[in-house]
Amino acid sequence: MLMVVFLLGIALLMLLIIKFKINPFLALIFTSIIIGFGAGLPVSKMVGSISLGFGGTMGGIGIVIALGIILGQLLYETGGTEGIASLALKKIGVKNSPVALCITGVIVAIPVYFDAAFVILVNLAKQLSEKTGIPLVRYVTALGVGLIIGHCVIIPTPGPMAVAGAVAAPMGSFVLYSLIICVPAALVGGVLYSKLTAQSFFPEQCGHEKDNIDFDVEESKDRCPGTLAIGLILFPITLILIGTIAGALLDKESAIGAACAFIGDKNVALFIGVVAALFMLRPYFKRPSEEMITDAGSQAGMVLLITGAGGSFGAIINATGIGDYIVSTMQDFNVPLMLLGFILCQILRAAQGSATVALVTTAAIVAPSISAVGASPVLVGLAICCGAVGLSLPNDSGFWVVNRFSGFTFPQTMKAWTLGGFVAGLTGLAIVLILSLFQNVLPGLF
Repeated sequence: MLMVVFLLGIALLMLLIIKFKINPFLALIFTSIIIGFGAGLPVSKMVGSISLGFGGTMGGIGIVIALGIILGQLLYETGGTEGIASLALKKIGVKNSPVALCITGVIVAIPVYFDAAFVILVNLAKQLSEKTGIPLVRYVTALGVGLIIGHCVIIPTPGPMAVAGAVAAPMGSFVLYSLIICVPAALVGGVLYSKLTAQSFFPEQCGHEKDNIDFDVEESKDRCPGTLAIGLILFPITLILIGTIAGALLDKESAIGAACAFIGDKNVALFIGVVAALFMLRPYFKRPSEEMITDAGSQAGMVLLITGAGGSFGAIINATGIGDYIVSTMQDFNVPLMLLGFILCQILRAAQGSATVALVTTAAIVAPSISAVGASPVLVGLAICCGAVGLSLPNDSGFWVVNRFSGFTFPQTMKAWTLGGFVAGLTGLAIVLILSLFQNVLPGLF
């Protein structure tokens, strides 16, 4: 009966979001209540679980999400996104421009949301395709997959931030291994996959590559340089890593240890990063910083609500015993917890479209079992994140952004974007499983 209630709840959530276009925040809260009643939870426990799930999620990641969105808005407004793309093309070369665009996507997605980043950079992809003769599908897939990998796996974007908090993973270790996973996964799903399938899936775009390419990357003194933009993105991430490394090597009671722990705290690191961005990007501001921060706050509001509601949904799943039942059933079939997290997140991602909702919900379901089975919270969390990368279907807004701005047909979007992301997610999972082989040999690293 618990599984029936769970499956009906997922179906209801899909119906509300996809068919009736109900806002995901309202749909998640409503579905949480229905599942609570369906599973026979006492009203007091049901209401308490919804509140605690929302509050616990916000307490762990609310400040980070808000600060991350502010940093992304500042880089977006000052042209830092285009600056990163220009720098990547210069360093990697126009002949390898799909690789450059893929790496750009991974970096840009850390502070800038997928939809906005894709719309900004897809015109560059079209220009490169015209100048080089390289099929447009290779650029679109490379860009889209790079962006979705960064969006789903690297902190401080909301989804992975929520996962790391839910599974109680050390932030520094989570960041470090997410970077190790992201680049090869993006290159396999975004660059290699599109190169191997372009001739079969998009024959009309192939056979036009040029030998002598003269493509000048546009420079602008009014735009934030790529080096500065990358530095501002990596700055708070570096502070978090410093805090983690210092915590392992230094006495936390010492003055240096305490200082490193302070600046390495995720909230403090992101706050310092935003302050640094406000000072360093000031020459490139087109309007007052207060207006940009206010706009970022407007974006952050709904993201926070949906993320918190995802925490409520996960808390109800666990309060009813559904989460424990799913985990124990999969363990009876000897399915490792990392694989379970990946599969469950893929199912939820495909079912309702939102990667963030899938991440938050899966993490809440799986987290209580991590210590019981002796799994690594870092690796389980990253496997969950990889599960949100692929299977972007028409119920995902990102699907239609890629479809409309690339000019692809529906089947072409499925072949380039949906399958490319799926390959990238599987590649990320494979890397996580390889890393897990070293868990018993070097347990302190995980």
